[in-house]
Amino acid sequence: MLDIETKHEQCTICSHEYTSMYTEIMPGVKIYVCDECLEAARYNFIWVCMSCRKVYLRSKKLVIQRLTNTELKRAYILCEDMQIIQGLDRCIACDSEGIMNYMDVSKTASC
Repeated sequence: MLDIETKHEQCTICSHEYTSMYTEIMPGVKIYVCDECLEAARYNFIWVCMSCRKVYLRSKKLVIQRLTNTELKRAYILCEDMQIIQGLDRCIACDSEGIMNYMDVSKTASC
């Protein structure tokens, strides 16, 4: 849910526009979203790393086509018309070793 306040901050996603619209990704952590980025969220999944603030934008259709888990695919199809901006605890840019270790552990656990 987006809220509006009186002060204007730089858009967290594009860093070009200033906006008063924001949402809380986590309790107490706000991200500001301009109209253009909000519109982009209709057709793209947008992920924001809460550690380094790097933004990842991927086409919804492309992400859904590449999914192999049918239950997850069904859930994402239901969200296809929604504007979704998600926060990540960490990303490959700020913790590539941690992500790779997580992937190794999950592969071992599934064998």
